[in-house]
Amino acid sequence: MKAFIIDKYKSKDGGRIGQIPDPEIKADEVLVEAHAAGINLLDSKIRNGEFKLILPYKPPFVLGHDVAGVVTKIGAGVQQFKVGDEVYARPADHRIGTFAEFITIKEADVALKPKKLTMEEAASIPLVGLTAWQALVEKGKLKKGQKIFIQAGSGGVGTFAIQLAKYLGATIATTTSAANTELVKNLGADVVIDYRKDDFEKILQGYDLVLNSQGRNTLEKSLRVLKPGGKLISISGPPNPDFAEEIGAPWFVKLIMRLLSSGVRKKAKRLNVGFSFLFMKANGEQLNEITSLINSGAIIPVVDKVFPFESIQEAITYVESGRAKGKVVIKIK
Repeated sequence: MKAFIIDKYKSKDGGRIGQIPDPEIKADEVLVEAHAAGINLLDSKIRNGEFKLILPYKPPFVLGHDVAGVVTKIGAGVQQFKVGDEVYARPADHRIGTFAEFITIKEADVALKPKKLTMEEAASIPLVGLTAWQALVEKGKLKKGQKIFIQAGSGGVGTFAIQLAKYLGATIATTTSAANTELVKNLGADVVIDYRKDDFEKILQGYDLVLNSQGRNTLEKSLRVLKPGGKLISISGPPNPDFAEEIGAPWFVKLIMRLLSSGVRKKAKRLNVGFSFLFMKANGEQLNEITSLINSGAIIPVVDKVFPFESIQEAITYVESGRAKGKVVIKIK
């Protein structure tokens, strides 16, 4: 089958389209013929070796964390799906590879595709949807009437998180460029800050929750917009000791994560606010919840561009530029 292959980290060619054997299915898996795949900044970071400590992949490997397609075969133990089902998923860590014509995925990580979405729209959802759900619902426990600051509101995670926070009944502040103000307002943002000319720290105060997706400087400023007892959840680092325990990291990785996050944790403690790092996990049940919200009209996908599979390098470069509004998708079938 055709796939986008990484032969080595930080390779000059950035990966190649080539032929690999079709995957073999296990008892608890479904074989999905990929129609479309979402591209995430995480793909670029893995390709460049930035996550080798957390997620070591042995080259050659296939990139890709989002997929929408059709079930073509089921394992002997699979009960929830049948051949012909239209599904979408974010495969589990160490089992990625959606930039290919076929992929096997554990049944527990798959959900039926929202009926009203095209394959390309559905492929844009899993990683950003699960990230937002796990940050706002599972970890942040965001409640009606609370205030949340979502950074980079016009990005992939931001466009989804704003809609989810609005559904949960929160008041939402976000940052974006002036050109994207209308977009984020239409999605549900109440306070929109032009990051190019205004300092959010001087405008926001007394927030219950911050979803941090930016660098260290923005993270430390964000701690100061929280009220005492508020929480900051970062999806861009630094990873903390709790996360190291969660993934069963070896002692030296635990030590590195402790050191990397020590400054931020001290600042958070001094301000009497919480800090945690989130690296989202595959979860079919949560995707089913997200499907319900999409089918009800509470959340709509925001897709910037759809590239043909042959232009995958160009698509990844576009995502790396940071200019995308919402998600970038490749059409495979």
